Amino acid sequence: MVMKKKYNSVDLFAGCGGLTEGMSDAGFHTKVAVELELDAARAYKLNHPDAVVIQKDIRKISIEEIKNELNGEPLHLLAGCPPCQGFSSVRRLNKKESVQDDRNDLVLEYFRMVKALRPLTIMMENVPGLKDYSLFQDIVKELNVLGYAPKVKVVNVKDFGVPQSRRRLVMVGSLLGDIEIAKGSSEKVTVRDTIFNMETPEQTSDPMHKIVAKHTLKVMERIKLTPKNGGSWKDLPKKYVLECHKNENVGFNDVYGRLRWDDHSTTITGGCLNPSKGRFLHPEQDRALTPREAALLQSFPPDYQFPTDMPKQALALLIGNALPPKFSFAQSQNIASHLDEHLK
Repeated sequence: MVMKKKYNSVDLFAGCGGLTEGMSDAGFHTKVAVELELDAARAYKLNHPDAVVIQKDIRKISIEEIKNELNGEPLHLLAGCPPCQGFSSVRRLNKKESVQDDRNDLVLEYFRMVKALRPLTIMMENVPGLKDYSLFQDIVKELNVLGYAPKVKVVNVKDFGVPQSRRRLVMVGSLLGDIEIAKGSSEKVTVRDTIFNMETPEQTSDPMHKIVAKHTLKVMERIKLTPKNGGSWKDLPKKYVLECHKNENVGFNDVYGRLRWDDHSTTITGGCLNPSKGRFLHPEQDRALTPREAALLQSFPPDYQFPTDMPKQALALLIGNALPPKFSFAQSQNIASHLDEHLK
């Protein structure tokens, strides 16, 4: 049951709305969302029409633009997932010097917003590797100075009822008092729980479930020979193994692999509709996942809307780059409880 909205939030780097979806279910009203990419903003607006979407580079957004939309109301939660691609090529990160890679300074934009807006609580999600970079460590120190006493932890979304293994860094903080990162539960949600009872793409009326990758006859032959429920290219006769997979110690273990019914899915990435990018074959049917199946494994609701008038690869990126809503809900509900306790 969706809770009555009693707390205001802002979602930075909002993507297609996975973070906002979880916050909404936990009782937050997202007043403002910032998202640069057109397709992501379109998807966001389809599902969260009450939020004001500022569709431009966050580096060009003034604090006044956000404040004007808040219209004097308190900001209970500032949340965001700064794009993480740049952190793989960080060279020298020091808060007193400029950041050389344009993508790396987006985490500084999150901090800029925290410093200026002074929300009561903060939440940020990112790749686990961010924890080791000096830029992020400096930001954590600055947030301590501001009074947020941030907690940082790497967790797996599968421990929060998401049918997918996906490690993520979470940071939370509060001006109201000490707050811990939400703890996981013993609930295990599997691929079977999530997509077993779905119609086939041929039977469905859902345009998101009709989209299926097309393959050459050779590839289809390999897919059909891949054992059901967890098989991979390693199980194929040698003549069907691709040359690039024959070298020892090459990290292609999951490509052209089937998901396992009674386990979590592997991480749903931006390549989730392409079996050459990972373990993205249906456990039983001779095909790759559909966008709807990938979205469900990300824990989006079955009726969550995505534009389908875009290339399949772009749609896969929207889904794979999203924060799983059920994970966002667990973290947001924890923050809502904290606010309930301190704002009596």
